[in-house]
Amino acid sequence: MDIARCLYEIEGQVGRLSPIQKILLGTDGSVTQLLESVTGHSVAVRTREQEVVKADADAAEHLGVAPGDAVNHRVVELLDAATGEVLVYAKSQTPIARLAPEFRDDLMRADIPIGKIIERHHIEARREILTARVTPAKGDMYRIFSICKNEPLLSRQYRIIHGGEPLIFIEEQFPYSQFLDEHRVIVRTPSRIHVTLLDMNGSLGRVDGGVGITLDDPAVLLEAQASPTLEVRGCDSRTAALVRECAKNVLAALRAGGSVSITVREHFPAHRGLGSGSQLALATARACCELFGTTLSTSDLARMAGRGGTSGIGTAAFDHGGFIVDGGHRFGPGCEKTGFAPSSASKGVRPPPVLMRHDFPRDWRILLATPALPEGVSGTREQEIFRACCPVPLEEVRTLCHEVLMRMLPSIAEKDLDMFGTSVNAIQSLGFKKIELSFQPREVPGLLETMRAAGAAGAGMSSFGPTLYAICDTGMQDIERAAQSYLQEIGGGTTLVTSARNSGAAVRIA
Repeated sequence: MDIARCLYEIEGQVGRLSPIQKILLGTDGSVTQLLESVTGHSVAVRTREQEVVKADADAAEHLGVAPGDAVNHRVVELLDAATGEVLVYAKSQTPIARLAPEFRDDLMRADIPIGKIIERHHIEARREILTARVTPAKGDMYRIFSICKNEPLLSRQYRIIHGGEPLIFIEEQFPYSQFLDEHRVIVRTPSRIHVTLLDMNGSLGRVDGGVGITLDDPAVLLEAQASPTLEVRGCDSRTAALVRECAKNVLAALRAGGSVSITVREHFPAHRGLGSGSQLALATARACCELFGTTLSTSDLARMAGRGGTSGIGTAAFDHGGFIVDGGHRFGPGCEKTGFAPSSASKGVRPPPVLMRHDFPRDWRILLATPALPEGVSGTREQEIFRACCPVPLEEVRTLCHEVLMRMLPSIAEKDLDMFGTSVNAIQSLGFKKIELSFQPREVPGLLETMRAAGAAGAGMSSFGPTLYAICDTGMQDIERAAQSYLQEIGGGTTLVTSARNSGAAVRIA
């Protein structure tokens, strides 16, 4: 393998690699010794898995054995012995028939690095690098390294050759944020379902109010570091423009005296009803503040980023996660808001207070279904709808608030899925949510009915759509299949099964 070219390609995906990272990916020597030299501490081994298994097709190819031959499967963490930090995660496979008894005993019974076992038994061997690549930290990997979900991992595969035959096949992984020579801030934010606005009448002197659910996926993941100039990478031009504008405003407000380079690792499309713009803006603002040593509340971040002027669900999701109800804004002459307007036209208005936040049941699954339709209503068109359709009749507001207070909230507290689903369904024909749905093409209500008929306890539209959501605890595969079939009939779309997130954004300094 041309390791220099491979490292060049990796840098094209994730950004600059430090010299230490390049050495760890490209070395044909002992990784354990390199880690001890870099950290100045001894390296310890923690064995996670150790068993003799039958070689599958991949293992047979890598090791030059027959499928079904006995191989020792080993999964370990290489730790900084002084701090306990996981430095490298490694999986290895070794043909049992090629091992001397003493070597096999050390490999299978002791927490000893493979390099030190080879050295102890005076085995002449060479390392043959096969691949080096980037993978997202999924499953248990982000927990093992205490990093954010889907952060990039650097990975390599190689074989240890002894006597002309593969003795061991090894795959090693470590986070891209590890062994860098620059200070970085990594932020991963949730998305959210906006269930409904509560009061678009305003006769009691308050307006807006909202109900929402924080989602674990999709998410925004970005990485920021100090830079001589403002740079945004890893995303389309539209997303980059939003991040750049937010960073510019925050840096000016902080009087930072420097700039940032931001890499967007993960994001989801704007104007689909899941709060992409708010999460990108809040993540950018938080990263900039952390880089320049400033601690601000999420409310302050939202004001700097121009978010939360109507709904507070996005900012509360960033801050707290879970199921959220916010209390809206003071309304009328001389108050925070004097007219009906979406967040995009409510600059400078502080995010509303959170009235209630509760864990959302983890065993309730959430299906997101997004038809391949034009973006949800936004910008000037959204402002026109607010002006034309508000105030909402007071009786509908009363009915909606009664629905939320006496059915939706108790169902969350008591984990009553049927009651919660009934409430979600009822809300679709009340207040401003009824107005939002009235501007959708016929395919949207058709998809709602399809998901309900397939077994969803409740289904609704998030914000101004076009993303719809369905909630149940069992049978989600049937609901997803029904949604996918319907989407295919109307021209396509996407589905994602996710779950609620009962905590806010994850912020990490590397």
